[in-house]
Amino acid sequence: MWNLFKKKPAHKPVTIRDTLFGDLPASEWPRDDTANAEPWSSFVKARQLLEKGDKSSAVKMYQTITDMTGLEPRHYLQAWHFLRQLGVNPPADKAKIVYGMVVEVGMPKGADIVAAYTNFTARYLNFTGAGEIWERPDQSLDDKIKALLDAGENVVKKIGPWEEARPPAPTNGNVRLNMLTPSGLHFGYGSFQTLSNEPMGKAIIDPATELMVALTKLAKKK
Repeated sequence: MWNLFKKKPAHKPVTIRDTLFGDLPASEWPRDDTANAEPWSSFVKARQLLEKGDKSSAVKMYQTITDMTGLEPRHYLQAWHFLRQLGVNPPADKAKIVYGMVVEVGMPKGADIVAAYTNFTARYLNFTGAGEIWERPDQSLDDKIKALLDAGENVVKKIGPWEEARPPAPTNGNVRLNMLTPSGLHFGYGSFQTLSNEPMGKAIIDPATELMVALTKLAKKK
Protein backbone atom coordinates (compact mmCIF):
# COMPACT_ATOMS: atom_id res chain seq x y z
CA MET A 1 0.00 0.00 0.00
CA TRP A 2 2.76 2.47 0.88
CA ASN A 3 4.04 2.50 -2.71
CA LEU A 4 1.15 4.90 -3.34
CA PHE A 5 3.14 7.50 -1.43
CA LYS A 6 6.38 7.24 -3.36
CA LYS A 7 7.34 10.12 -5.57
CA LYS A 8 6.34 9.65 -9.19
CA PRO A 9 7.10 11.54 -12.37
CA ALA A 10 4.89 14.55 -12.87
CA HIS A 11 1.73 13.65 -14.75
CA LYS A 12 -1.43 15.56 -13.97
CA PRO A 13 -0.74 19.12 -12.76
CA VAL A 14 -2.37 20.19 -9.53
CA THR A 15 -5.00 22.87 -10.10
CA ILE A 16 -6.18 25.53 -7.66
CA ARG A 17 -9.40 23.54 -7.32
CA ASP A 18 -7.42 20.47 -6.29
CA THR A 19 -5.89 22.34 -3.35
CA LEU A 20 -9.28 22.94 -1.72
CA PHE A 21 -10.19 19.40 -0.66
CA GLY A 22 -7.36 18.17 1.57
CA ASP A 23 -6.81 15.09 -0.60
CA LEU A 24 -3.65 15.85 -2.57
CA PRO A 25 -1.13 13.03 -3.06
CA ALA A 26 1.68 12.81 -0.53
CA SER A 27 4.15 13.97 -3.16
CA GLU A 28 2.36 17.34 -3.23
CA TRP A 29 1.93 17.89 0.52
CA PRO A 30 4.53 19.35 0.63
CA ARG A 31 6.10 19.22 -2.82
CA ASP A 32 9.71 19.04 -1.60
CA ASP A 33 11.57 17.73 1.44
CA THR A 34 13.03 21.01 2.69
CA ALA A 35 10.17 22.00 5.01
CA ASN A 36 11.43 22.51 8.56
CA ALA A 37 8.33 23.87 10.32
CA GLU A 38 5.39 21.89 11.67
CA PRO A 39 3.30 20.27 10.46
CA TRP A 40 5.14 20.25 7.13
CA SER A 41 8.22 18.61 8.63
CA SER A 42 6.09 15.78 10.03
CA PHE A 43 4.46 15.22 6.65
CA VAL A 44 7.93 15.00 5.12
CA LYS A 45 9.09 12.54 7.80
CA ALA A 46 6.03 10.35 7.27
CA ARG A 47 6.59 10.32 3.53
CA GLN A 48 10.24 9.37 3.99
CA LEU A 49 9.27 6.57 6.37
CA LEU A 50 6.89 5.17 3.77
CA GLU A 51 9.58 5.34 1.11
CA LYS A 52 11.70 3.19 3.43
CA GLY A 53 8.82 0.73 3.92
CA ASP A 54 8.19 1.65 7.56
CA LYS A 55 4.40 1.83 7.44
CA SER A 56 3.78 1.59 11.19
CA SER A 57 6.04 4.54 12.00
CA ALA A 58 4.47 6.58 9.20
CA VAL A 59 1.01 5.86 10.57
CA LYS A 60 2.10 7.08 14.01
CA MET A 61 3.49 10.25 12.45
CA TYR A 62 0.23 11.00 10.63
CA GLN A 63 -1.73 10.28 13.79
CA THR A 64 0.49 12.74 15.64
CA ILE A 65 -0.44 15.39 13.08
CA THR A 66 -4.15 14.77 13.62
CA ASP A 67 -3.63 15.44 17.34
CA MET A 68 -1.77 18.74 16.83
CA THR A 69 -3.70 21.84 17.80
CA GLY A 70 -4.26 25.02 15.83
CA LEU A 71 -3.43 23.68 12.39
CA GLU A 72 -4.95 24.89 9.15
CA PRO A 73 -7.92 22.52 8.55
CA ARG A 74 -6.55 21.04 5.35
CA HIS A 75 -3.60 19.62 7.30
CA TYR A 76 -6.00 17.49 9.35
CA LEU A 77 -7.84 16.44 6.18
CA GLN A 78 -4.59 15.53 4.45
CA ALA A 79 -3.33 13.50 7.43
CA TRP A 80 -6.58 11.54 7.56
CA HIS A 81 -6.54 11.12 3.80
CA PHE A 82 -3.13 9.46 4.04
CA LEU A 83 -4.16 7.37 7.04
CA ARG A 84 -7.21 6.02 5.22
CA GLN A 85 -4.99 5.05 2.31
CA LEU A 86 -2.92 3.09 4.82
CA GLY A 87 -6.00 1.33 6.20
CA VAL A 88 -6.48 3.48 9.30
CA ASN A 89 -9.93 5.01 9.71
CA PRO A 90 -10.85 7.79 12.16
CA PRO A 91 -12.68 6.97 15.40
CA ALA A 92 -16.41 7.61 15.52
CA ASP A 93 -16.03 10.85 17.47
CA LYS A 94 -13.85 12.35 14.71
CA ALA A 95 -15.17 10.69 11.57
CA LYS A 96 -17.93 13.20 10.85
CA ILE A 97 -16.18 16.44 11.78
CA VAL A 98 -16.64 18.87 8.90
CA TYR A 99 -13.35 20.70 8.52
CA GLY A 100 -14.40 22.37 5.30
CA MET A 101 -17.12 22.89 2.73
CA VAL A 102 -16.62 23.25 -1.02
CA VAL A 103 -19.66 24.18 -3.08
CA GLU A 104 -19.23 23.99 -6.86
CA VAL A 105 -21.70 25.43 -9.36
CA GLY A 106 -21.30 24.35 -12.97
CA MET A 107 -21.24 27.17 -15.52
CA PRO A 108 -21.07 27.07 -19.35
CA LYS A 109 -17.28 27.50 -19.33
CA GLY A 110 -16.25 26.06 -15.97
CA ALA A 111 -17.39 26.21 -12.37
CA ASP A 112 -17.84 28.86 -9.72
CA ILE A 113 -16.53 27.56 -6.39
CA VAL A 114 -16.86 28.75 -2.82
CA ALA A 115 -14.92 27.05 -0.03
CA ALA A 116 -15.02 27.61 3.73
CA TYR A 117 -13.02 26.09 6.59
CA THR A 118 -13.22 25.78 10.36
CA ASN A 119 -10.50 28.41 10.88
CA PHE A 120 -12.95 30.87 9.27
CA THR A 121 -10.94 31.27 6.09
CA ALA A 122 -12.69 31.10 2.74
CA ARG A 123 -12.05 30.99 -1.00
CA TYR A 124 -14.06 32.09 -4.00
CA LEU A 125 -12.95 30.89 -7.43
CA ASN A 126 -14.77 32.23 -10.47
CA PHE A 127 -14.79 30.09 -13.63
CA THR A 128 -12.92 32.92 -15.41
CA GLY A 129 -9.94 32.53 -13.09
CA ALA A 130 -10.77 35.52 -10.91
CA GLY A 131 -11.50 35.07 -7.23
CA GLU A 132 -11.01 36.10 -3.63
CA ILE A 133 -8.95 34.57 -0.83
CA TRP A 134 -10.23 35.35 2.66
CA GLU A 135 -7.63 34.76 5.37
CA ARG A 136 -9.82 36.21 8.13
CA PRO A 137 -8.35 39.71 8.49
CA ASP A 138 -11.40 40.38 10.67
CA GLN A 139 -14.53 38.56 11.86
CA SER A 140 -16.97 40.07 9.37
CA LEU A 141 -17.55 36.79 7.52
CA ASP A 142 -17.53 34.49 10.55
CA ASP A 143 -21.30 34.16 10.74
CA LYS A 144 -21.65 33.32 7.06
CA ILE A 145 -18.85 30.76 7.20
CA LYS A 146 -20.26 29.17 10.35
CA ALA A 147 -23.72 28.91 8.78
CA LEU A 148 -22.27 26.98 5.84
CA LEU A 149 -20.20 24.68 8.05
CA ASP A 150 -23.15 24.02 10.36
CA ALA A 151 -25.31 23.07 7.38
CA GLY A 152 -22.66 20.61 6.28
CA GLU A 153 -22.43 19.11 9.77
CA ASN A 154 -26.16 18.40 9.69
CA VAL A 155 -25.97 16.69 6.31
CA VAL A 156 -22.97 14.42 6.96
CA LYS A 157 -24.86 12.85 9.86
CA LYS A 158 -27.35 11.50 7.34
CA ILE A 159 -25.12 10.32 4.47
CA GLY A 160 -22.01 8.20 4.03
CA PRO A 161 -18.61 9.09 2.53
CA TRP A 162 -17.75 8.75 -1.14
CA GLU A 163 -15.51 5.70 -1.57
CA GLU A 164 -14.02 6.49 -4.99
CA ALA A 165 -11.75 9.17 -6.45
CA ARG A 166 -13.00 12.73 -6.17
CA PRO A 167 -15.16 13.54 -9.20
CA PRO A 168 -14.37 16.43 -11.56
CA ALA A 169 -16.12 19.78 -11.24
CA PRO A 170 -19.83 19.72 -12.09
CA THR A 171 -21.09 20.52 -15.57
CA ASN A 172 -23.25 23.46 -16.58
CA GLY A 173 -26.42 23.77 -14.51
CA ASN A 174 -25.34 21.21 -11.92
CA VAL A 175 -24.00 21.68 -8.43
CA ARG A 176 -21.90 19.57 -6.08
CA LEU A 177 -22.02 20.14 -2.33
CA ASN A 178 -18.78 18.79 -0.85
CA MET A 179 -18.29 18.16 2.87
CA LEU A 180 -14.70 17.46 3.93
CA THR A 181 -14.28 15.11 6.89
CA PRO A 182 -11.70 12.72 8.40
CA SER A 183 -13.74 9.81 7.04
CA GLY A 184 -13.54 11.21 3.53
CA LEU A 185 -15.49 13.28 1.07
CA HIS A 186 -19.26 13.44 1.49
CA PHE A 187 -21.26 15.15 -1.23
CA GLY A 188 -24.58 15.76 -2.89
CA TYR A 189 -24.87 16.25 -6.63
CA GLY A 190 -27.64 17.28 -8.98
CA SER A 191 -29.10 20.15 -10.92
CA PHE A 192 -29.06 23.49 -9.15
CA GLN A 193 -32.82 23.72 -9.42
CA THR A 194 -33.40 20.27 -7.97
CA LEU A 195 -31.04 20.66 -5.01
CA SER A 196 -32.31 24.17 -4.29
CA ASN A 197 -35.79 22.71 -3.80
CA GLU A 198 -34.60 19.78 -1.69
CA PRO A 199 -34.34 20.46 2.08
CA MET A 200 -30.78 19.24 2.65
CA GLY A 201 -29.57 20.83 -0.59
CA LYS A 202 -31.24 24.16 0.12
CA ALA A 203 -29.82 24.17 3.65
CA ILE A 204 -26.31 24.25 2.12
CA ILE A 205 -26.93 26.24 -1.07
CA ASP A 206 -28.48 29.22 0.73
CA PRO A 207 -25.53 29.98 3.08
CA ALA A 208 -23.05 29.09 0.32
CA THR A 209 -24.69 31.67 -1.92
CA GLU A 210 -24.58 34.30 0.82
CA LEU A 211 -20.87 33.66 1.38
CA MET A 212 -20.14 33.70 -2.35
CA VAL A 213 -21.91 37.04 -2.75
CA ALA A 214 -19.95 38.51 0.17
CA LEU A 215 -16.62 37.31 -1.27
CA THR A 216 -17.54 38.60 -4.72
CA LYS A 217 -18.22 42.05 -3.30
CA LEU A 218 -14.80 42.03 -1.62
CA ALA A 219 -13.14 41.08 -4.89
CA LYS A 220 -14.85 43.95 -6.71
CA LYS A 221 -13.52 46.46 -4.18
CA LYS A 222 -9.92 45.70 -5.12
